[in-house]
Amino acid sequence: MPERNLLVISNSFPNKDNTFVGDVFVKEQIKYLRHYFDNVYVVSPVAYGMEHLRKTEHSDYQFDNVQVFFPKYVNNPLFWYHGRSLWVNLEARAVMSLIEREDLHLDLIHAHFTWPSGAVAVRLKKSLGVPVVITEHTHETLYKALREGNPYYTRTWEECDAIIRVNKKDVPLICRCGVDPSKVCSIANGYDPAKYYPVDKKAARQSLDLPVDSKIVLNISRLYKEKGQKYLISAINDIVKDRDDIICYIGGTGPLKNDLEQQITSLNLQEYVKLAGFIPDEQMNLWMNACDLFVLPSLSESFGIVQLEALACGRPVVATRNGGSEEVIISDEYGLLVEPANSEDLAEKILVALDREWDREAILAYAERFTWENIAKEIMGVYARM
Repeated sequence: MPERNLLVISNSFPNKDNTFVGDVFVKEQIKYLRHYFDNVYVVSPVAYGMEHLRKTEHSDYQFDNVQVFFPKYVNNPLFWYHGRSLWVNLEARAVMSLIEREDLHLDLIHAHFTWPSGAVAVRLKKSLGVPVVITEHTHETLYKALREGNPYYTRTWEECDAIIRVNKKDVPLICRCGVDPSKVCSIANGYDPAKYYPVDKKAARQSLDLPVDSKIVLNISRLYKEKGQKYLISAINDIVKDRDDIICYIGGTGPLKNDLEQQITSLNLQEYVKLAGFIPDEQMNLWMNACDLFVLPSLSESFGIVQLEALACGRPVVATRNGGSEEVIISDEYGLLVEPANSEDLAEKILVALDREWDREAILAYAERFTWENIAKEIMGVYARM
């Protein structure tokens, strides 16, 4: 049988030592898609100077039958406003030069994010004559493009062969831009069951040196305004008026750290809310198993993989109706939904969730449908139509 080779374009693919994690979910997806191909080639173009800004290095590497390339190209932040066509041309030229230099033979291109990866992919399609699939992950950027009828998005969608959106509710929005509905579908993101699985809660807490007897509420996310941590802290402020056995840990880094620290101090919550900082990948499963409840207070999410990771450990989730969580927490068997930016509603649902006896086996059985192995099968169904 002839070889079957896949090209994946992802502009923020993790580097070899994971000092830059970027689109780590793309790497996790590829670990399962690779079983269906002889070779998977990942191309993640890096603008000159970007390594300095990211304070990391991007060198080509390989794992299993996956080769990862980081071709360099010239870019300028002003291209975002004036010169997007030039941006795409320069990036596409860098990718095409790599394909020719490495003598890569391709059957399919899968680009993650419409801009710029998808735009580059459809440019390559004209030269290579292979079909292009685009997965759109963003939310705010996507909605802005939809509102404005951004031609860089709409033209790219028209020229590709299939579009995957990570949530269902946005599929009609994309179709309203004139895209053929038959080539748009929804496939969720997933999680790796080799990384996220149940372990004993007490053992997990002891490994992390966390209090064994407290009720632990956990949030792990970037410390950004849209992630809503300030509402979680306000909710904890309300909760500790009724019970004092709760500790909320907020894991992650970001520009809001100082603001959140000031909020915790001003509310005198140092005993009840702890900023855990960056949580290494190898500790994530322990943290998920150590908590009693995972909370996702985001104002907006495309999907929210982190809540899947909590469910995979048998932990219930309290999440806002943020655009993504409604498609994950589809039953109160698995968690509770609250209104975004509403600390009172959040506090009420956290208290309800902490007092409730959850069916852990039902949560685990539900989470299994989102394993990357099952998600990869759905993606292969899209590929099969090409």
